[in-house]
Amino acid sequence: MKRLLAWLAVVLVAGCAARAPLPTQTPALDVPLQLHVQRRGNEPADWLLVIQREGPALRWSLLDPLGIPLARQQLRDGRWHAEGLLRPNPEARELFAALLFALTETRQLQALYDGQGWQTSASERQLRQGETLRWQVRYQAPLIFELDVAPGLTYGVAPLPAATGSRDR
Repeated sequence: MKRLLAWLAVVLVAGCAARAPLPTQTPALDVPLQLHVQRRGNEPADWLLVIQREGPALRWSLLDPLGIPLARQQLRDGRWHAEGLLRPNPEARELFAALLFALTETRQLQALYDGQGWQTSASERQLRQGETLRWQVRYQAPLIFELDVAPGLTYGVAPLPAATGSRDR
């Protein structure tokens, strides 16, 4: 029994340590946003991401090209909450958190990601956890960028035609 409890404690701590960084409060994003997300790497994929405001929360819906939901999450009260009956999707949750960092206006970074090891320049942004680079964003335009979230895993992000969103990076 003690071994089981110790194992559960280790799993719980490991899960907390791996949690993606989030801002101290929800950034002011110009939503709704409709983005084309291209997963590059060993398993390339094309997805549609819709970000909408629902009261104080942000709803994130990741869809395949046929419109089938792959992940739905709400960012509410500084935490992710599953929405609907979709099973947990850790890759999508990491992607959503990294995109939130990439889409946050530069002038908001200090207040929202204070103490989280971020750096920014005119065309690049990084977030570190300790000595490890967690995310790197390379901007080609305000809503067109590449996002590195893990070694060998990069996402290309661009707005869908007629989509709107935050323009000031």
